[in-house]
Parts: sequence; structure tokens; C-alpha cells
Amino acid sequence: MLRLILPVALFLISLLTIFPAPAYPLWLLAIIVDEFPWIPILVTFICLLTLKNVQYPLVSNLLLLGALLLFISPIIRAKMIANDLAKNVSANFGQADHWLRASTQSFSIAKIFNSVRNIDYITLPYKYNKMTPLSMAFYPSALGGKRPCVIVVHGGSWKSGDNTQLPELNSILSREGYHVAAINYRLAPDSQSPAPVQDVKDAIAFLKNNAEKWHIDTNRFVLLGRSAGAQIALLAAYTLNEPCIKGVIDFYGPADMVWGYSIPSNPLIMDSRKVMEDYLGSSYDASPKNYENSSPILFASEKSPPTLLIHGENDVLVAYEHSRRLNLKLQEKGVPHYLLTLPWATHGFDYNINGPGGQLSTYAVSYFLNSVTR
Repeated sequence: MLRLILPVALFLISLLTIFPAPAYPLWLLAIIVDEFPWIPILVTFICLLTLKNVQYPLVSNLLLLGALLLFISPIIRAKMIANDLAKNVSANFGQADHWLRASTQSFSIAKIFNSVRNIDYITLPYKYNKMTPLSMAFYPSALGGKRPCVIVVHGGSWKSGDNTQLPELNSILSREGYHVAAINYRLAPDSQSPAPVQDVKDAIAFLKNNAEKWHIDTNRFVLLGRSAGAQIALLAAYTLNEPCIKGVIDFYGPADMVWGYSIPSNPLIMDSRKVMEDYLGSSYDASPKNYENSSPILFASEKSPPTLLIHGENDVLVAYEHSRRLNLKLQEKGVPHYLLTLPWATHGFDYNINGPGGQLSTYAVSYFLNSVTR
């Protein structure tokens, strides 16, 4: 019976590829299962070859085969999405330059085993908050001349995290010819909305003032945010009225704070209402206007810049519904946009830039940037 425990455990773990994680530790495990699929595939394959003399061999083998198929499923589904990804993004944002279409695959199984060499960044203080500098990690473009700049806003529930998070995409974009400025911003509960949006505005002003030194094209900025940072990036893009913002990229961000408060996340994952109250200063009942003023979906209009949305359907921290609702609003307003839906993926799937979700999202980001900054 003890030998049957491992097949049962692997099968239950494999269900994370199709069902949302029910608890915080399982959410972390889901990232490994979904975006490092070769690990559970290898473990399951070894079990199939080595587990002998079990009491119920047929049950054991069926469980292991079922687990193996589910562990492989993110790769299969990623390949299916990849087949139409270039066509879908080009239909919404126009054709990208020839070099991107010719040299870049949206998904490669072989690439799952690769790593990314991060480049060095330069720390630049861009403003002071109570005598403490807010800084940006600046990745200069690998190409010469005046180049567009991507401003990256980190996640962390508005109260934690910093600009060193997930540097791999910053390095990739720098090599592709973009300056990347990953910013720190004022955190809750000491600072509340809209303080981080003002920080984005000040970061843009700083980069413009130093454009000649760093060879920045001041007419071509794109905002990119993850999770809480995506809410900040979207709100900045839709409310700052900066013509230099040519696009905004939203990785699994909360776009509708009013709806998000009404449908809290699983408390075994995160107390989402407490997180929002710390950021917005009160409950929704006490200050509904704060939630409305911090909901990007309510500010999306015909004048909003092109928007790329990227979200996993199994996200247990920020519901996929946020992106679905914003996608409909942008469609209604006629804003060029695209929602890249990853059916197996959970929150933070791009922790592995070369995983199935990481590869697809990186391709979509590269295509989007190439299109909106031409």
C-alpha cells in the first residue's frame, strides 16, 4: 500500500494543471508543475519504470499514466496557442517587423530547458520620498541611437516587492533594443492610491529629463506591470494623459477594484480584501469612490493606448475575470488590444521565462512592443 502513495500523490499534484490551487503552498507548487513541466514529467516517468511489485499494479500504472498526460498538457496546450499567436497579435496590433517574425518562435519545447543570462543594470534614484530615494533599475538598450523605453512596475500586493523582481524579461527586452526602467514606488499602507501612479508619472519625467544622456526616445514609452503593478500601470496609462505612452502591458492585474472587492480570493491563498483596504485606505462600504478611482476598467476610453493583457485562467490571487472584463471594455471602446489567455497557468507563471506560459507571454510582449513603438 505504501508504494501506491507516490502514484496517488503525483496524480493529485497533476490536477494543478487543470484546477486552481486550493491553498497557498499548492499555488507555489502549481508554478513548478505548470512552468517547469520537465521536472514532474521526469519524476513520473522514473516511477513508471521503477515502481514494481505494488499491491495494485493496474491502479498504480493508470494513475501514473494519467499524471504523465496531465503534466505534459501545458506543453501541448502551449503549442496549440503558439500556432495562432502571431496571427492573433498581428490582427490586433498590425504586422511586426520582418526580423521578429523571421527570427522568433512563439514556443519551442527545446527552449524549456534553457536559461537566460541577465545583464547588469544601473541603479538611478528618480525621486525622494521622506528623504528616502525611490530608484529605478535601468537596463540600457543594446542597440544604438534613440530607443523606446519600457517602464516596469513590480507586483507585491501594493505593499511589498521591489524592482529586482523577474529581471529575465528586462534583459531580453534590453537585448532587443529597448531601454528598460524597472521602478520602485511608494508602498502601502504608508502610501495609498494614487501615490504609485504619481510615481510612474515622476519616473517618466525623470527619464525625459535624462533622455539625452541615456539616448531615450521621449515620444515612445510603454508601461508594463505585474499583478498589483499592472493595476498601477493600467491606471497610469489610462489617466495620466501622456501622449508619450504608446502602450500598456498587463500581466494578471486587478483591473476592476470594485468587482474584486465584492468577490474576494480564497482566504487560504490571500486575504484580498485586507490587501485592498491597506492600499485604498478603507473598506468599499466606507469609501466606494476610492475603489472606483483605482479601477482601470472605469477609465478605459476611446483615447486609451493599445493594451496587451496576459492572464492565466487558473490564477488564484487575481481572478482571470479581471482581464476578461477589461478585454470586453476595450473592445467596446475600440481600443487596439489583445488578451493572451493561458488555460493552465496560475499567478506568477512568468517566474520561469522559458516555461510554456513564459515563452508565449514573452513573444506577445516582444510583438506588441515592436508594433506600438515603430
